[in-house]
Amino acid sequence: MLGLCVGYSIYMQPSKEQIAEQKRLQDSLRLEQMSQTIEAENEATISQSTELEQVGESEEQNQYSDAEYGDFSLSAKKRQEQPVVIENDLYQIRIGSKGGKIEAVCLKNVKTHDGQPVVLFDASENNAVFGFSFTSNYRIFSTNDLYFHSQNHGNDTIRVKGNDSVQLAMRLYPNGTEEAFDTASYIEFLYTVRGNDYRTGLTVKFFNIEEKIDRNQTETVLTWQADLLRQEKNFKNEMTASTIYYSDIEDVENLKESPDKGDSVNYSTPLKWVSFKQQFFTSAIIADDNFSYATMVVNVPQNPDNKILKTMKTELTLPLEGKNQTLGLNFYFGPNKYRTLKQYKIKLEGQIQLGWKSISWISTLAIIPIFNFLESFNLNYGIIILILTIILKMVLFPLTYKSYVSSAKQRVMKPEIEEIAKRYPKQEDFMKKQQAISALNRQVGINPMAGCLPMLLQLPILFAMFRFFPSAYELRQQPFLWADDLSSYDSIFSWSTQIPILSSFYGNHISLFTLLMTIATLLYTMMNNKMMTSTGNEQQVKMMKWMMYLMPIMFLGVFNSYSSGLSYYYLLVNLITFAQMGIFRLTVNEEKLHKQLQANKNKPVTKSKWQKRMEDMVKKQQEMAAQKNNGGLPQTKQRSNTSLHNKKKR
Repeated sequence: MLGLCVGYSIYMQPSKEQIAEQKRLQDSLRLEQMSQTIEAENEATISQSTELEQVGESEEQNQYSDAEYGDFSLSAKKRQEQPVVIENDLYQIRIGSKGGKIEAVCLKNVKTHDGQPVVLFDASENNAVFGFSFTSNYRIFSTNDLYFHSQNHGNDTIRVKGNDSVQLAMRLYPNGTEEAFDTASYIEFLYTVRGNDYRTGLTVKFFNIEEKIDRNQTETVLTWQADLLRQEKNFKNEMTASTIYYSDIEDVENLKESPDKGDSVNYSTPLKWVSFKQQFFTSAIIADDNFSYATMVVNVPQNPDNKILKTMKTELTLPLEGKNQTLGLNFYFGPNKYRTLKQYKIKLEGQIQLGWKSISWISTLAIIPIFNFLESFNLNYGIIILILTIILKMVLFPLTYKSYVSSAKQRVMKPEIEEIAKRYPKQEDFMKKQQAISALNRQVGINPMAGCLPMLLQLPILFAMFRFFPSAYELRQQPFLWADDLSSYDSIFSWSTQIPILSSFYGNHISLFTLLMTIATLLYTMMNNKMMTSTGNEQQVKMMKWMMYLMPIMFLGVFNSYSSGLSYYYLLVNLITFAQMGIFRLTVNEEKLHKQLQANKNKPVTKSKWQKRMEDMVKKQQEMAAQKNNGGLPQTKQRSNTSLHNKKKR
C-alpha cells in the first residue's frame, strides 16, 4: 500500500511543462490585471488631485493624509512650488515638486513633422508616473504622490554646457511634529546633468529613513509610466515601431511591434536597462547594477487622436539593503542613432531594427561605416545614397557579371534545349527530359547554379537595406529633390476621401520615388523575361512570368508609405543594373560564346559526385516507374512470366 501511494503521488505529480504552463497562466493573469488597472490608476490620481484642491488644508484632509500616508502625511499636502528646468546642449528637462520626478523632456535642435519641438513626454498634458513604492506603518505608498522640496534655492532654470555638469537635489521629508518636517531624515533624488551628454544621472539616497520604513521591506518597486507623443509624419509606421525594449547586456529583446495591439511580459532575470522606444527617439532607464525583476506593459489608445502613440509602463524591482543606502540610475533621452547609442557600450543600439542577426552584420560592419564616412563630407543625403549604391554595385559587379554570362550560355543553347524538349513531350517523361538537358549542360560546360547563386548572395544586402533605411535617424527630415523627408514617404499628390480597397492597399497619397521604382522594376522584369531560358512546363513558365510582373505591383502598395530613401535606393539599383546589362551586352559576344560551348562537346566530361548521385536517383525513379507499369514486378521477371504463358498457350 505504501508503494502504491508513493507511486501514485509520483505519477500524479505535474510535469515541468505543466508547471511552466501553470506559471505562464498565472503571469498572464497578473499582467492582464495590471494592464486593466492602468486607466483606473490614472483616474484615481486625477480624482485624488481634485479632492485635494477642493478640501484644501481642512481637518478632514489632514485625517485622510494621516490614514493614507502615515509618517509622510505632511508631504501629501499639495504645495505650490515652481518646477525646475535644467537645460544642456542637447535637451531640456523639467523636474516638478510632486514626485520629485522628471515631468517633461524636450530635445533641442530637432523638430516634429509639423515644425514643433520634439517632446518625448509631458506630465502636465498627458499621463506620467515615476515613483518608488514603500511600506510605512503597514501602509503602502508611492513617492509619485508626495511633494518633494527642491534644493535649488529659488533658481527656476539651470543651464550647463560642454564638459561641465550640474546637480539638483529633490528631497522628501517625513513628519517631524504636526506642522513641521523632520529635515534630519529624507529620501533624496539627486539629478546630474552633463553639458554634452544625452544621459541624466539619478542617485536615490535613503538617509536616516529606516525608522520610517517597515524593517521587513527588502526591496522597492519603481513604477515608470508615460504616454509617448507623436513626432513623425507617418503616424501608423511610428506607432508600429513604438514599443518597450529591455536588455541584460547579453541580449536585447522587445515587446511586440504592432499598430493596434499592446503586449506585456514578466521578466525574472536581472535586467540592465528598459526603454520606451519610438521610431527615432528613446527614453531609457539604466541601472548601475541590475533590476532584479521587471514587469512591462504596452497599451494602445482605445480612441487614437493621432497625438499619443502608446502608453508604456514598467515596474522594476530593486533591492533595499542596509542603512543609508543609495541606488544608482541613469536616464537616456535622445535619438536612436547607432553611433550615439553604441558609445555607451550597453547594447542600447540593439533597439535599432537592422534585420535578423544573420544579416544585421551587413549594416553594422559595412553600410553604417560607409554611410558615416560619407556623412563627414557634408554631402546631401540623396548624394550619399547614390554613392553608397554605386559602391555596393561595384562590390557585387563580379557576381553580376558571372550571372549574366551563365544566362547568356543558356540563351545561346536554347535551340538545342528546345529540341530535347520536343523529344519528350509527355509529362511522364519529365525526368528523362531533365536528364538529357543535364547531360547537355555537362557536355558543353554550363552550370545552371552559376546564374542563381550570385543573385541569392545579393538578397541579404537587399534585405539589410530594407531594414536600414526606415530606421536610419540620419535620414530623418533630410530633403532631396522633391522629397522633404527621406525617412518618410514623398507625397506629390494626396487626397482625403477614403476610396474602398485603394485607400487600404495603396493609401491616400502618391509617392513618386515608389512609382518610379515600380516602373523600373517592371522594365527590368520585362527585359529579364525576354532573356530567360526555360526547360520546364510552358504553363508553369507563363505563371511564373506573371508572378514576376505581379510582385512589383504588390510592392507598390507596401512601399508607398515607406521611407522614400528606400524606394530611391531600389530605383538606383535598377538603373545601375540596366547600365551594367548594356555593358555586358557590348562585351559578351554570344556568337563566340556559342562556338566555345560547341567546342566543349569534344572534350571528355568528368562527372562530379553530386552529378553521379543525381543520375543514380533518376535511374531508380525510372526503375520504380517501370515496375509500377508492369504490375509491381521487375521487368526481367515479368518477361519470364510472359514467355511461360505463351508456351502453355501454344
